[in-house]
Amino acid sequence: MLNLIWLVLLASGIVVAAWHGNIEVVTKAALQAAHDAVEVCINLVGVMALWLGIMKIAESGGLIRVLGRMLRPLMVRLFPTVPPNHPAMGAIILNLSANVLGLGNAATPFGMKAMQGLQEINPRPGVASEAMCTFLALNTSCITLLPATIIGVRASFNSANPTEIVGPCILATATSMTVAVTLDYLFRRRNRRRRR
Repeated sequence: MLNLIWLVLLASGIVVAAWHGNIEVVTKAALQAAHDAVEVCINLVGVMALWLGIMKIAESGGLIRVLGRMLRPLMVRLFPTVPPNHPAMGAIILNLSANVLGLGNAATPFGMKAMQGLQEINPRPGVASEAMCTFLALNTSCITLLPATIIGVRASFNSANPTEIVGPCILATATSMTVAVTLDYLFRRRNRRRRR
């Protein structure tokens, strides 16, 4: 569906540009966007390497295990169907830790690993379990205390104060996570009542 939306947007832009006799604008914009994308990616390499390195050091140094022990009581309540010592729980904690630090790219492999682990214990393969839905809600709305990627993008575009978005980002992501967890809880309760 998303591919269809992008195709319609792209095709309509080309048709409108051709209708107005400005087809060269489309070519120029495409080439400029490709150039800008490469430039932003190169500028982000340093920031991502720094934070991925810090995450790796934290993982090797045992900080993730300590964080996991601290979060375990909360995770057991959020994911009651997942055994506390299951590898999926560790991947969930790593994913959320990376998201808290604003490292969405670093969180992706942990998220995929968590979903694979949750699929292993899913009683109905092919249908998302409660734990999978909860994890998806948390993953997409996780609170971000340090939006490192956004700060890196702002710095690459020479922002006067690239860190000024930290406060609003914390507020916005805390609100979204609270809403996601609340709705997940309410939907889960409603589904359990229906099954009875």
